[in-house]
Amino acid sequence: MKDKEKKHHILTRIPKPAGIGIFYGICLLVAVLVLTHNNPLAPDPRTEELKKFCACALLTLACIIFGIYYDRMFIIPKELFQSRELIWKLSKNDFKKRYAGSYLGFLWALVQPVVTVLMYYIVFDRVFQTRSQMIASGVEVPYVLYLTAGLVPWFFFSEAITNGTNALLEYSYLVKKVVFNISILPIIKLIAATFIHLFFVGVLLVVAACYGYYPTIYTLQVVYYSFCLFILVLAMSYCTCAIVVFFRDLAQIINIGLQVGMWATPILWDIGMLKDDNMITLFKLNPLVYIVNGYRNAIYGNEWFFEHFYSSTYFWIFTVTLFCTGSLIFKRLKVHFADVL
Repeated sequence: MKDKEKKHHILTRIPKPAGIGIFYGICLLVAVLVLTHNNPLAPDPRTEELKKFCACALLTLACIIFGIYYDRMFIIPKELFQSRELIWKLSKNDFKKRYAGSYLGFLWALVQPVVTVLMYYIVFDRVFQTRSQMIASGVEVPYVLYLTAGLVPWFFFSEAITNGTNALLEYSYLVKKVVFNISILPIIKLIAATFIHLFFVGVLLVVAACYGYYPTIYTLQVVYYSFCLFILVLAMSYCTCAIVVFFRDLAQIINIGLQVGMWATPILWDIGMLKDDNMITLFKLNPLVYIVNGYRNAIYGNEWFFEHFYSSTYFWIFTVTLFCTGSLIFKRLKVHFADVL
C-alpha cells in the first residue's frame, strides 16, 4: 500500500524546474521543426515566412506565460490524474442516469444524429444536387460518406461543449461540498459523451466500407483526431463552465454559436469551393476545420496528420494556450462557485 502511494506521489508531483524545462524543450523542438520545414506546394514564400514568424511568436509567448503561471496551470492536470478512478466511475453513472426511465434507454442518443444525417443527405444531395458542386471542388467520394465524416466529430463537439458548460450547474450539490474536487466535473460530462461518439465512429466505418473504403493504416488516425477533439472541448469547457456560473446567458450564446459554427465549419460544404485564399485562411483559423478534415483524411483521404504541418502546429498551440487559459480562469473563480450556486 505504501509503495502504491509513493508511486502515486511521484507521478503527480513533478518538480517545477523539470516541468518548465520539459515544456521549453518541446517548444524549442517545435520551433526548430517550424523553421526548417519547407512546403514545396506553398503558393507564396512570403506567406510561408509569415506562418513561421507567427508560430515562433506564439511559442515564445506560450513559454513566457507558462513560466509565470506554471503552478496554477498544473493544478488541474494533477487533480484529474489523482481522481482518475472516480472520474471513470462517475462518467459511467452520468451516462446511465441520462437515459434512465426510458424504454429505449441510450438508443435515444443515437436516433437524433442518425435522423439528422439522413435529413441532410436527402435535402442537400437528392433535392439540391450538392454532389455536382462537390465534384467540381475536387471531392469525388459519395456525399453521404463526406457528410457523415464531418458530422460525427461535430455531434460530439456540440454535445460535449453543451454538457461541459453546464457541468457545475447540473452538479451544484457537489460544488457546495467542501471535500469534493469539483475540477473533475467537466471531464465527467465529456467522457460520458465519448461513449456515444465511439458508436458513431463505428457507424462511420461501416458507411465507408459500404462504399468500398475499407479501414487502412490511415484509419488509425481517427484515434489521434478524437484525442485532439477531446482536449479541445475540455479546454473550452473549463473556460465556459466557470464563466456560466456568473453569467448564465453564456449557455444561450453557446447554442447560437453552435448554429453558426455548423455552417462556418466545412461539414455540409467543401472548403475547396472557396476561391479566395484569404477566405480559406480565415476559415482555417477555426480549429474544428483541422479535426473535420482530419476525420475525412483518416477514412478515405489517405493522408497523415503530419503532412499538414502548419495546421497541426497551429491547432496544438491554440489548444494548449486555451487549456492553460481555461485552467487559470477556473482556478481563479473556483472559490466563488459555492457562494453563487
